Amino acid sequence: MNFKKFKIRPDFLKFSSPHITKEDIYAVSEALKSGWLTSGEKTQLFEEKFAEFIGSKYAVAVSSCTAALFLSLVANDVKPGDEVITTTFTFVSTVNVIHHLGAIPILVDIKEEDFNIDPLAIQKAISTKTKAIIPVHYSGNPCEMKEINDMAKKNNIAVIEDAAHAIGAEYDGKNVGSEGNLTCFSLFPTKNITTGEGGVITLNDVKIKERLLKLRLHGMSKDGWKRYRKEGSWYYEIQEPGYKYNMSDINAALGLSQINKIEYLNKRRASLVKIYSQELDKIDGIKFIKPKPKNKSSWHIFPIWINQKVLGLSRNELINELWKRNIGTSVHFIPVHYQPFYQQYYGYKKGDFPVAEKIFEGILSLPLYPGMKDEDVFYVTNAIKDIIKHHP
Repeated sequence: MNFKKFKIRPDFLKFSSPHITKEDIYAVSEALKSGWLTSGEKTQLFEEKFAEFIGSKYAVAVSSCTAALFLSLVANDVKPGDEVITTTFTFVSTVNVIHHLGAIPILVDIKEEDFNIDPLAIQKAISTKTKAIIPVHYSGNPCEMKEINDMAKKNNIAVIEDAAHAIGAEYDGKNVGSEGNLTCFSLFPTKNITTGEGGVITLNDVKIKERLLKLRLHGMSKDGWKRYRKEGSWYYEIQEPGYKYNMSDINAALGLSQINKIEYLNKRRASLVKIYSQELDKIDGIKFIKPKPKNKSSWHIFPIWINQKVLGLSRNELINELWKRNIGTSVHFIPVHYQPFYQQYYGYKKGDFPVAEKIFEGILSLPLYPGMKDEDVFYVTNAIKDIIKHHP
């Protein structure tokens, strides 16, 4: 290949990297010195701060977004044999939690313009066995929640929002997670803010909140923070069998530090996306998500879709060529119905969801994280232009 006009950088540009500062390290250090490491005062304070940011009445911190989704299904009394509708175009944890409860995952297709779950496909999939719908806010761009909520209310179906990508996203001018549905956020290291490992459920129903607090810690009537302080009591009751999904104060301490800068972190992501958009919008054969005017994406990832017929270049070829130029990428997502387990157990097969399959064949996610410099984005976009120019 001819690289005369394109100089390859010597260092590897990572696909993603957590934004950890001295303040974060200090906060975790202070938690370690406090003498209390599991769920306690810092976890409670983090829940309050998170709910305040989202605009919900309550937030329940747990060990992961997967745990958040699982507990949300339990709290909505999803039982074996019930059907739960969700998208095939998601990370497999969204669907695994349905299977683990003995419920039946009913996968549906996505919309080509934004890669989010198709409300019309949801409508067609609703049956008398449907107990819940899990829309996934892909990349941080909100789903069509009004349509989804309206059909759910009409059919007495619970809505549990998978907002793993969507901390700080807005739908119709309001924060995702503020409007009352149980909404599940991820705090994994690649996300917009992190607790190392962790997740949060936001909601506005106090009874469900109290149930979630018990379910996340074995079903106990009192957690350790309430039992081991001087004014506490050793006595507790198991009111229903729960799980071990609580967040530690170590994780919460990091979350408290991170949430103080979430506005900055999200603005930085948006500024990088603006450069990507301006540079790539000029290239025929590359498509990316453009949020609707009343919505705001949190831009957890920046996926682009490659039209191989136009560019004469496949997604896999582009990934390999970017790697040669020291640029890391990822793919979000391999459709769930492509996975051997879900094909063998539930009978899903390739060909079931043509839109998701078309998008998967051409999609890749470009590097995006607050620590990137503007010139890093220009390097990526120039590399893409160079690859297209010199591809046979």
